[in-house]
Amino acid sequence: MTTMTLPPPTSAGCALDTSPECFGTLQSSADLVSDSAALRVRMQTDGYLYLPGFLNRSDVQDARDQQLKYLADEGHLDANFSSEEAVAVSGASIPMTADSARENRALMRILYSGRLMEFFEQFLGGAVRHFDYTWLRAVPPGLGTAPHMDIVYMGRGTTNLYTTWTPLGDVDLEMGGLMILEGAHHHEKLRQNYGSKDVDTYCSNRREPLAANELGGGGTIQQGGALSRDPVRLRERLGGRWLTAEFQMGDVLIFGMYTVHASLDNQSNRIRLSSDSRYQLASEPADERWIGENPIMHGDDAKRGLIC
Repeated sequence: MTTMTLPPPTSAGCALDTSPECFGTLQSSADLVSDSAALRVRMQTDGYLYLPGFLNRSDVQDARDQQLKYLADEGHLDANFSSEEAVAVSGASIPMTADSARENRALMRILYSGRLMEFFEQFLGGAVRHFDYTWLRAVPPGLGTAPHMDIVYMGRGTTNLYTTWTPLGDVDLEMGGLMILEGAHHHEKLRQNYGSKDVDTYCSNRREPLAANELGGGGTIQQGGALSRDPVRLRERLGGRWLTAEFQMGDVLIFGMYTVHASLDNQSNRIRLSSDSRYQLASEPADERWIGENPIMHGDDAKRGLIC
């Protein structure tokens, strides 16, 4: 991976320090894919598993093609370019729903059958279930996702839960893929403080209850559940490097609930397509917000009042 890409990589609008002490490349675990014990050690040590070329590229292309057709039909693609280029119309804003993911049958196949489910059965050592809700992303040019841990959004079941980020297309540094803050999952104070929060809790004893993502009480959770709005200062405070890659279609990136991650800004003119899916042992409790035929997600039924 080169750090000489122009323009320089940014995240949340902040120019990242790409010196070797601050910015680096994700370590591939492709050589360990048949050794579940070694993968578990790697996950505990690094907080992630990067598996280049894990999925069949043509299968992922099928899922991409279905999503591009949807984007074209909805008028989100610039008709002056081929749909495969996924060039966004000016000012594109693309809401993606649970139905968008469910209706993409090719995506459902690669995420919830075949090699990926078999991988988690071996990795977790038992029968596996996935969340019924699938996060399908279509990110136009603009700012990426702020740094966060997934635990604050889906921590009501087992914490032995894993996210799989699947790029539905090649993602270079300009388009801006996912990045992980090296070693931050070992930061015990951060886990006990921010990592103990739930974005759907609120202060029930206030005249105008605070939304969960504004919860104080010594926490560091910010609006929307973010850990920080400044990935540069966050790295300076916690240490480590921001790690990413020039992702190829067929790669997957798997990480745990306490892994601090964010995304680079999309500085291209194209739409970045990806999905987030979650996996756990079927025998362990699942967060009720993300299971069932019609998951309640972060709606009114998910809210819990606390005395603040």
